[in-house]
Amino acid sequence: MENMFRLADHEDFFSRRCIWVNGPVIVGAGPSGLATAACLRDQGVPFAVLEKEECIASLWQKRTYDRLKLHLPKQFCQLPKLPFPEDFPEYPTKKQFVEYLESYAKNFEINPKFNEYVQSARYDETSGLWRVKTVSTSGSNRAEVEYICRWLVVATGENAECVMPEIEGLAEFGGEVMHACHYKSGEKFCGKKVLVVGCGNSGMEVSLDLCNYNASPSMVVRSSVHVLPREIMGKSTFELAVLLMSWLPLWLVDKLMLIMAWLVLGNTEKYGLKRPSMGPLTLKNTMGKTPVLDIGALEKIRSGDINVVPGIKRFSRGQVELVNGEILDLDSVILATGYRSNVPYWLQEGEFFSKNGFPKAPFPNGWKGNAGLYAVGFTRKGLSGASSDAIKIAQDIGKVWKEETKQTKRTTACHRRCISQF
Repeated sequence: MENMFRLADHEDFFSRRCIWVNGPVIVGAGPSGLATAACLRDQGVPFAVLEKEECIASLWQKRTYDRLKLHLPKQFCQLPKLPFPEDFPEYPTKKQFVEYLESYAKNFEINPKFNEYVQSARYDETSGLWRVKTVSTSGSNRAEVEYICRWLVVATGENAECVMPEIEGLAEFGGEVMHACHYKSGEKFCGKKVLVVGCGNSGMEVSLDLCNYNASPSMVVRSSVHVLPREIMGKSTFELAVLLMSWLPLWLVDKLMLIMAWLVLGNTEKYGLKRPSMGPLTLKNTMGKTPVLDIGALEKIRSGDINVVPGIKRFSRGQVELVNGEILDLDSVILATGYRSNVPYWLQEGEFFSKNGFPKAPFPNGWKGNAGLYAVGFTRKGLSGASSDAIKIAQDIGKVWKEETKQTKRTTACHRRCISQF
């Protein structure tokens, strides 16, 4: 038996590989990781992109509903160095955005290493290098790999994993319970009573989609929320806000946006949607809470097709009791309770990132840490914020790379198999 264990250990040792990456390792092949890779390519810096799923932009491809469109005009969502095709609509669909990302990766020759799940990443003080341990899965094969690199770019983003709240009695509910990341369309909920927990952009849009498939949604609104029209007088609300902020102080822009929202949408508080005391743009900048851009849900709330309800007290078999004592019969529950960063689970570092998985320094200073550590996609400013960080990161690494390789003329990535040290 002892000899068997020795043999297993021997085989496990040789199944591990140590790979030197002659450039940065980018963890994550979503829009943030792709943008950084493209900018590094433009700087002539080699790189390796590690992705735990089998495709790029897995959040968009696997964890979004069918009706999803970009909430902002395409010019605010395009990645560096390559605009959207001219024939794309102002608000591209999910399918169009994925097509854009795939063409982006092809254009800049970005070939991520798929099915590489990062277990840990730590900085080795002795060698001055980063050690990134992954579990690589290909079919039934499983191998552990350690990537050694000088620079590490964390591009797993703000929405790496879904938040599943603990609610009393939910386990005894008996009906279907799913997170919004698994929701595709309201087709299978036709004629059913559905509770949507959460009133952000996802909660509102899922509720609207359920209505369009003749379901009966009730939407839980526990706290205050800013609802703004997606467009004001034919112009994007976001674009208008950006324009105003270039001339006026933030507090005044907030006031103007709320006045315009009231003129377009009316008083939302009478429908159970109480506004926060802090203005929508100030709230976004300080707390990261995005205002809801209405694309039709408010009309359904006014008509009563979407029932707005207060917080949940507890679930029971086929029912939910609300904090106001009301009891609703239900068939299904959809948790539109958001996402969070997964960085604390794998990055062994405590100076740059905080416990919530976001850089400690606020935008625009949260892109660079110490010892070659970078972060992209954590600005709470969407794709435009990620693009801004990607450009800075590539320029910063590119400057050092060019200075050190002036005499050697290295232009492509060089991955070398080396002896495992673990």
